[in-house]
Amino acid sequence: MPAIERIMNDIKVTIIDREGKSHELVGPTDMNMNIMELCKAYELPVIGECGGMAMCATCQCYLESETDLPEQNDNELDMLDQAFFVEDNSRLGCQIQLSDEIDGIVLRLAPEA
Repeated sequence: MPAIERIMNDIKVTIIDREGKSHELVGPTDMNMNIMELCKAYELPVIGECGGMAMCATCQCYLESETDLPEQNDNELDMLDQAFFVEDNSRLGCQIQLSDEIDGIVLRLAPEA
């Protein structure tokens, strides 16, 4: 295999937008991307004002699948404490890394504040 050829590991992510439309996205697990960045790459209406630092909640989404996610860190919990439209299943997209473990995840975008 040539050195420049690389095997991509992609996962499937379903994002339900604010109008209820479902979007099937494919994301690479080998580029250190998160859900917020994947949504922006597909031009979905996710702002990500802080650039993924868990400081703005403009990428808040709701976990709609039974996917196991890592525990929320203090920064994410603090930001969600100040955000609007927070539910028990709220997460910040910028804090969900694309990995094989979340293949098939379903997320719904939170309303804009």
